[in-house]
Amino acid sequence: MSNLSRRILVAALAIPALLFLAYRGGFAFFGFVALVSALSLLEYHALARSKGAAPPLLMAVGVGVVINLAFIYDRLSMTILGALDHLGIAVRAPTMAQFLLIVLLTAVPLLTIVELLRNRGSALINLAVSVFGWMYYSLFFGSLIGIREIFNPLDFPVSQHFAVIGPGVPEEVVATIDRWGGLTVIAILAAVWTCDSAAYFIGRWRGRHPLFKRVSPNKTWEGAGAGFVASVGTFLLLQAWFLPYLTIADGLFCGVAIGTFGQIGDLAESLLKRDSGVKDSSLLIPGHGGMLDRFDSLVFVAPVLFLYLDFVVFSY
Repeated sequence: MSNLSRRILVAALAIPALLFLAYRGGFAFFGFVALVSALSLLEYHALARSKGAAPPLLMAVGVGVVINLAFIYDRLSMTILGALDHLGIAVRAPTMAQFLLIVLLTAVPLLTIVELLRNRGSALINLAVSVFGWMYYSLFFGSLIGIREIFNPLDFPVSQHFAVIGPGVPEEVVATIDRWGGLTVIAILAAVWTCDSAAYFIGRWRGRHPLFKRVSPNKTWEGAGAGFVASVGTFLLLQAWFLPYLTIADGLFCGVAIGTFGQIGDLAESLLKRDSGVKDSSLLIPGHGGMLDRFDSLVFVAPVLFLYLDFVVFSY
């Protein structure tokens, strides 16, 4: 079986499952993204070890998962506090932002103490590798969870899109908002995939001018342009089809962001792999390489769109 055939077969099996999890949301989607984030950290640490680094792997993955948890913290805390309240126990919990800050302010000093005790390799390099991994993979992938989680009546501008009278939000409105959240993530994934596919195939067919030869000699400006147009067109089409809460300007921004930052993320991952002397981050996914190879565009796109949706689209 050719490499292209393996790519198509794996995609045909994996894409429906991923779309289902994105649409379902909640802890199921969190679990998937946390798994992708953890595996990406493992691949990243493998690249770092090839350059002589020796960071504490288990701590890195553990803290990474907790950083992911920060983006589903509101749902998690409501579940836990609800159970405690049922038992008659009242507990005051920090906010999501406070929780994330607590994690980061605790993890970095703790990591430094661990390096004091380990005496393996360069402490300076180990610290830098670990903290960058948390910021780049755990935090950035976590923002994809954040995108899915902000579609709830507490964060969503309900009154701007629904004629709701009184303090309560009807169940059908809550269901609609949640459905928009799932469809938004699906639209982001679809735009990322069409961008990658258009850039790959048009680049192979018509590519003549190298985009960034030092980092990725096979990528071309022709392919990048095709990917950009494909991402903008795909997101605008899906926005008009099933994302009525977004304006055309919002859809255009999201498409442009995906077409731009997605390809920058691809180049950034190529930079790390080239510096480590490898073609693929791993052989985990047949025909696709590793998690970093498959999700390198998304890791750059997710934080940009999370910030845009949370602070622009959903601002009152």
